[in-house]
Amino acid sequence: MANGSLDRWIFNKNQDLSLDWQVRKKIILDIAKGLAYLHEDCNRKIIHLDIKPQNILLDENFNAKVSDFGLSKLIEKDQSQVVTSMRGTPGYMAPEWLSSIITEKVDVYSFGIVVLEILCGRRIIDESQQNERYLLELFTRKQEEGQLLDLVDKCNDDMQSNVAEVVEMLKVAAWCLQTEYANRPSMSTLVKHFEGSADAVINVNEDFQNELTTQAPAESFASSITPSVLSGPR
Repeated sequence: MANGSLDRWIFNKNQDLSLDWQVRKKIILDIAKGLAYLHEDCNRKIIHLDIKPQNILLDENFNAKVSDFGLSKLIEKDQSQVVTSMRGTPGYMAPEWLSSIITEKVDVYSFGIVVLEILCGRRIIDESQQNERYLLELFTRKQEEGQLLDLVDKCNDDMQSNVAEVVEMLKVAAWCLQTEYANRPSMSTLVKHFEGSADAVINVNEDFQNELTTQAPAESFASSITPSVLSGPR
């Protein structure tokens, strides 16, 4: 793909190479459409299990494609959940992986993490930060303080010019990151919401603070996982 993977663009601190708000919003919609197709439109449901910026590829027009199905899981349409071995990348894995009983909502959780990274311009685990290494913890604190605008990528003037709309998207990300998987939206619901469908209005202003996962940092979450089942950067 002409423009490589998404991580190459969203973590770039060079403003000349930074993506503007409309491009980021389009990428988020493209990822949502791709996952909605996998979850609902295939003959057998496909759970990707490794959604992260390295696995989102961009063509010459910055259209996003979900890639790398090396860890994906096929399940029957009538199956609501499946038992499988833990797999994925630390930082992007939903809390229910601890039980090994999962649904397609693990992809919704990972999607929420990727949306956070796209909007904030920083990795979910940032080793360069001494006091704020974990973006999810910072996100939870900023939400409690009513200061979500502090998280909007400051390396791009266009993102700052559209800060109100970006903050609303941050609230949608929070809805995807709720601890209880049943409370997360389906990907098709998110697509309808992003496209402005009247029958898919999400009340993102409800009190999601208590539902936003406050799981331990990814390092401790992954401490019991053997390296063979983890997916590293491609």
